[in-house]
Amino acid sequence: MKKILTTLACALLGTATIFAAGGSDKNAGSKTYTLKLSTQLNETSVMVQGFKELAENVKTKSGGRLQIQVYPSAQLGNDEDVIEQAIQGVNVAVLTDGGRMGNYVKDIGIIGMAYFADTYDDVLKVTQGNTFAKWVDELASKNDIRVLSFNWYDGSRSFYTHKPVNAPADLKGLRIRTPGAPAWAESVSALGATPIAMPWNDTYSGIQSKALDGCEVQLTSAVPARLYEVVKYLDKTEHFQLINGLIVGEKWFKTLPEDLQKLLVTETQAEGEKNARIVEAKSAELEAELVKQGITIVNVDKEPFKKAADAAYDKLGFAELRKQIYKEIGKN
Repeated sequence: MKKILTTLACALLGTATIFAAGGSDKNAGSKTYTLKLSTQLNETSVMVQGFKELAENVKTKSGGRLQIQVYPSAQLGNDEDVIEQAIQGVNVAVLTDGGRMGNYVKDIGIIGMAYFADTYDDVLKVTQGNTFAKWVDELASKNDIRVLSFNWYDGSRSFYTHKPVNAPADLKGLRIRTPGAPAWAESVSALGATPIAMPWNDTYSGIQSKALDGCEVQLTSAVPARLYEVVKYLDKTEHFQLINGLIVGEKWFKTLPEDLQKLLVTETQAEGEKNARIVEAKSAELEAELVKQGITIVNVDKEPFKKAADAAYDKLGFAELRKQIYKEIGKN
């Protein structure tokens, strides 16, 4: 596997050299730069459509000098591997989340914790605050990770199971697929389930073969993945608000002329919030499609789940940090 990743990284670095030769020469107005945008989401995802719109906007506004190529369905590899390629200086961008970024700056993982926020706007306030800005600076200065934007939203995540889940006790013993980052795994464990880290593209077959008892995921992925064929219930815990970021490597970012750096950041942030509102508007439609396909919706009482989630904050040392951030954004 390491050999394969090294080969891929070298190939991509070769492309980066061709397109970005000359480094940070601010007068290199005729040079063309390319950025490969990687995501596990499939072609039909609302967010992938947003990435394609972003690519068109950047290409037009840069006069073709900066071009973004979108690679859905993990075509460039899993997120963790592509993030490492970005850090090495490869010309790749990755759609990521607070949980995965918590592997580099621990405290940023809190935005991926269960019930940290109730809505997109709640968590958006956090990403616009001083504490989050410090995390972004640390990602760049200590980890060579440049955050282009952290306002992309893919909806709230809930459990999808064979049997109805009304309380944390109903999750006991259930093997639930979730991303492997500590914030996600510890949260799912605190809510009562056994977290299983598995690539998203393997989740359908994992449930079908009974290696998994279900998963937790957002509506925008559940419908395209046809989860209604392998589970019976959507348990609306809405425990995670899935805010995402687009990151690139600091080394590659600095090869861009200053005007293209500014354009990339500005356009990524603008498209991120625009796309987030589209995702919000489609939630009811996607839920209705699941019902049409035979899924039963379980509207749970969230309070017992919120109380159970506190154990994860204590275990990861996030309890006091949560209080600090809530005070910063004026949340009780």
